[in-house]
Amino acid sequence: MTRPSFGVQVFVGMAIGLALGFVARTYGVTGLADGLKIVGDMFVQLLKALVVPLVFTAIVASIAALRDLNNAARLVAGTFVWFGISALVAVSIGLALGTILQPGAHAGVSAAAAIRPDTAGSWLDFLRGLVPVNILGLEASTSLADGAAKTSLSFNVLQLIVAAVAIGVAAVRTGDAGAPFLAFNASALAIFRRILRWVVRLTPIGTGALLGSAIVRYGWQSLSALGTFAIAVYIGLGLVLFVVYPLLLLANGMSPRRFFAAAWPAIQLGFVSRSSIATLPVTEQVVEQGLGVPRSYAAFAVPFAATTKMDGCAAIYPAVAALFVAQYYNIPLHGTDYLLIVLVSVLGSAATAGLTGALVMLTLTLSTLGLPLEGAGLLLAIDPILDMGRTAVNVAGQALIPTIVAKRQGLLSATTNSNTGAALA
Repeated sequence: MTRPSFGVQVFVGMAIGLALGFVARTYGVTGLADGLKIVGDMFVQLLKALVVPLVFTAIVASIAALRDLNNAARLVAGTFVWFGISALVAVSIGLALGTILQPGAHAGVSAAAAIRPDTAGSWLDFLRGLVPVNILGLEASTSLADGAAKTSLSFNVLQLIVAAVAIGVAAVRTGDAGAPFLAFNASALAIFRRILRWVVRLTPIGTGALLGSAIVRYGWQSLSALGTFAIAVYIGLGLVLFVVYPLLLLANGMSPRRFFAAAWPAIQLGFVSRSSIATLPVTEQVVEQGLGVPRSYAAFAVPFAATTKMDGCAAIYPAVAALFVAQYYNIPLHGTDYLLIVLVSVLGSAATAGLTGALVMLTLTLSTLGLPLEGAGLLLAIDPILDMGRTAVNVAGQALIPTIVAKRQGLLSATTNSNTGAALA
């Protein structure tokens, strides 16, 4: 018997996960719900475990490869320009939808739900994030859970990129003495990529478990009170993903169908995992092998985009949410306020690099406009449901921009593999 294609396997896994999640939530099957959560969490943990070594070794290797590229400066400049263009279009869509649909005027959520968030965005976070705490950007935090202290490790991808660039440049500038290190790094990169291929083969199982667990945990009941807001956000996400991005591809002489065929595994993994960082290894893989972007450039662009290119979290969502809060509290906004929202959305994702979640971008936007931060608490009930769509759009943009820049610079490979499953086998 012929094994189904990787895409078919993922869709089957999603369908099974949805069915199991529905059964577990409807009939209260606790064991099934716990099993889905455990399997999904294990899959995300496997992906996260590979992020640090993959990003570090890929960037160091790309530094060595960049010695042969004469247009490195144009690549960097083009990346930033297209980051800004797509963010500008996305925030404009968010502002239009928030103005037309008036989600804050039709909200059924109680004012008692307005709670000031513990985490807020700051324009200084970008500068702090540029200075590595240690060579891998690892950070330890301790929290109390069930009366016991729990210590966990996290990493700042922006700091990791800075450290890897510095080490890569130093190894290249060292000359012959740095050659053994670069050779070892290239070997380590090949090993970690092989491990990634093994993990990605588990995507049908992991995707089904994550999606099923999301159904069990969140359901869709909470959408009723904030239905207009959720509809506005998802309409905006859909317009960016299925209208704006295809138009940008067509404008640059590329096929939207071919792009989505290659990038879809990363997009759907972002949807169910709700994490650009967890999806980063897969995004990098589809950009290189599925879309034909050179590794020397993709190793820079994709990890950097995973921390600063967030059209869903940093453009559409804060625009609609800021208008929601203003409408809910009957606070009029003027032309300068709309311009501030655009400015924060275009620049703010970089300012919050190293922090996670759309909540940071929303609080940054609210504080810039002088709106009550407690308004962010009104939206927390459905945030996980919205976060699925936001992250999917984020990941799509993180694959799109490097592809466009590579195409415009004449670096895009003419022969690409749209079947990512085959490429990773």
